[in-house]
This record gives sequence, structure tokens and C-alpha cells, in this order.
Amino acid sequence: MAELEGRIALITGAGRGIGAATARLFVAEGARVGLVGRNAAQLVELAAELGPNAHALPCDVAEFGQVSAAVDRLAAVFGAPDILINNAGVVDPIAPLADSDPADWAASVTINLTGVYNGMRAVLPEMLARGAGTILTVSSGAAHNPLEGWSAYCSGKAGAAMLTRACDLENRQKGIRVMGLSPGTVRTEMQVRIRASGINRVSQLDPSVHVPPEWPARALLWMCGPEAHVHLGEELALRDEGLRARLGLTG
Repeated sequence: MAELEGRIALITGAGRGIGAATARLFVAEGARVGLVGRNAAQLVELAAELGPNAHALPCDVAEFGQVSAAVDRLAAVFGAPDILINNAGVVDPIAPLADSDPADWAASVTINLTGVYNGMRAVLPEMLARGAGTILTVSSGAAHNPLEGWSAYCSGKAGAAMLTRACDLENRQKGIRVMGLSPGTVRTEMQVRIRASGINRVSQLDPSVHVPPEWPARALLWMCGPEAHVHLGEELALRDEGLRARLGLTG
């Protein structure tokens, strides 16, 4: 039997990168998946690729009403989600704090932090009613280490990491499994944007060091299973060679 047979997952930021790779893997492992993102065309194309077990749910994670409506639409099509992958995030604006645009800065934090809250808040009531559910947040090393030009991204990710811990604290004893994953640098469009900026040491990394998005997807799949139960409330780091070895990720 596939690892996620019969389970229903909601994945934010599903149009590309880690989100799209996770959607492909989850469907292959038997899940029915709701694809959330702002780019409707990307989601529709991916849903068509994945077939009847994927459904496009265009919405902006920064707006709770839209996220709640997406959860309701998913429930009407497949059933209430028992897995939430909080993956949506943006690195912009990349700029020194003194030169940053206040509106852009606030918008970044809203997506990277409030967007995670909106996903949790939308799925938790039904999960709590059933006494079961898994909520995973895609974090970042930037949540714990400041980087030049990334004040918005670092702040939003740091807030999301603490929010994930708070969600675990409040809900673990009620049957909800909550964890974070720091994937390291991943071969996505975000890294193209970072490299083009020329700001901070991450932009100087050779592209060969970035892992493929299928690696964090594999980690997220494993985190949905019973072997990860000992890590509830933690943020796992895909840079950890022990974790990579456990997941069979090499190269």
C-alpha cells in the first residue's frame, strides 16, 4: 500500500518548486491533494498533469477568507484535509533595511508568517474534532540566522518557526502532529532570484550545492509517517547528513 493511501493533503505554494514536487510525490503515494497558490494557471496545469487526485485551489494565503474557502472547496471535492503543508513563501524584498519599501516588507511578512497562521487556523478545527492531523511548516535557516538584505524574510520565517512550536504546544496532546522542515538551499526559482540580487553569501553559492526540490518533498512525506513521531514539535534540517541517510538522499 502507498504511504499516503486514503489521506487528504492541502499544499500551499504548490505551483512550483518544493510545493509542486511534494504534490507529485504525495499523489504518487496515494494521497488526494489540494493545490493552493496565487498562480491559477500553474495550479490548473499541475492538476491536469496529476489527474483526478489533485485539485487546483487558487487563493492568496495572505487572506484568511480565501484560505478558509479553499479548505471548504477541498472538503467538498475530496474531504477535509488531514495533512497541511505550509510551504508558500517569498524572499522579496531583497534590500537593506534602510532602503526597503515598507509596503513590500509588510507584504512579505504577511505571506511568510500570517500565511502559515491562516493555513493552521483554517484546518485545525476539523482536525481537532477528529483528534488527528498533521501540520508541517517549510522553514529556513534564515529563521535562525540573520542575513544581509533579508530582514523581511528572516523575520517572517523566524515568526513561522515559533508559530509552529506554539501550534505543537497547544495541540500535540489533542492528536495533532506538528513539525517544521528546514530544507537548506533548494534548486528553485527563488534561488535564481537570490543569485541575481548579489546580496549576502547565499547569492554567491555555486548552484551545484542546491538540492533538488524532490529531496524536501521526500522529507515531508517521511514526516507524515509514524517514524517521525519522535520529532514532534521539532524543526528538522535537511542539511543533517543523518537525516539524509535515513531518507536515502545522496548525491
